[in-house]
Amino acid sequence: MTATLRVVLDQAVAATDEDLRSASVELTRALVAATPKGAEVAAIVPADAGDVGSSIPGLARVDRVPLKRAQLAAACSMGVVPGIGGGMIHSPTLLAPLVRHDRVHDHDQTVVTLWSLEPWTHPERLSRGSVAWHRAMLKRAVKHADAVVVPTHAMARELAERTKLGGRVRVISGAVPRMPAPDARAGGDPEVVIDAARASADELETALHAVAGITEATVTLLAGGADDETEQMLEVASAAGVPEHRVRVAAPGRDERAATLAGATAFVDLSAGLSFPWRMLEALAAGVPVVAASSAQNAEVLADAGQLVAVDGIEPVASTLNRILADAELATRLRVLSLDRAKAFSWDDTAQRVWQLHAEL
Repeated sequence: MTATLRVVLDQAVAATDEDLRSASVELTRALVAATPKGAEVAAIVPADAGDVGSSIPGLARVDRVPLKRAQLAAACSMGVVPGIGGGMIHSPTLLAPLVRHDRVHDHDQTVVTLWSLEPWTHPERLSRGSVAWHRAMLKRAVKHADAVVVPTHAMARELAERTKLGGRVRVISGAVPRMPAPDARAGGDPEVVIDAARASADELETALHAVAGITEATVTLLAGGADDETEQMLEVASAAGVPEHRVRVAAPGRDERAATLAGATAFVDLSAGLSFPWRMLEALAAGVPVVAASSAQNAEVLADAGQLVAVDGIEPVASTLNRILADAELATRLRVLSLDRAKAFSWDDTAQRVWQLHAEL
């Protein structure tokens, strides 16, 4: 008898989050490649999904539910899951059929993934609709999920304090696609890349004030891409003392980010929030020295690869950046450490652990 792991690919339509879309596709490809003997991988997609099979070769089948993605998201939040069925279900997001099922007798099991706790820790940064949906889905997960996967132990501890999931919280990290090999970074002005999308307003201001004193540096802000957001960030940069000619706001596309990181001198992420730091992983994979807020999650992700700084003032960030820019030996060592640390994050490893989790269940 063949065991089928069915992966929910709700992001295969119009992705609500490009990182979640990439994570869903990359994880499913890795699950297919790591399929144990006697098993197979199938996909569950909304009615308006495109040709998923062509982007993920090796799927045993694609089960298309009779609802468009928005309808499916609303239905799942209310516990209505028409056309999905049971069996082993793994969702790279919170969207899944979280309803009562019998794991022991019917061998049904449902596992969901939570990449960010911002709907609970920083709800003001999200739309009211998004916050309400995530909270509703987590309530259903507490009642019905066999396991909830989070990417860091810091996130697992926070989730354990906020819910009664207990031992059902499992830590399985994410990864990012391979990045181009870093260039020599020789000549030209230093370029400091800031993760502006993950940072709060105060965190972004601190980063910009720190960079303002490095008069020869150019600054690239990685943002969400909306025109009004770009204009607002340029105003914040100007107020912090970074003139507009030294600032660029990068579009959210991966190719542009890769090109930017390939030539970056340093990467700054001052967010202490509990959302998975996708851009930080890309910076590590690109061999960029990382300066990050001192937090349990950032320390966990970086290990010894980055420079953790207190964000209670501008000076610690500015002095750390200045050391990296002034000390070629330090910068070279940090680049090597970044590339080495990036090897710890692999979709192949993630897939192996997902298969192991479902086997344990």
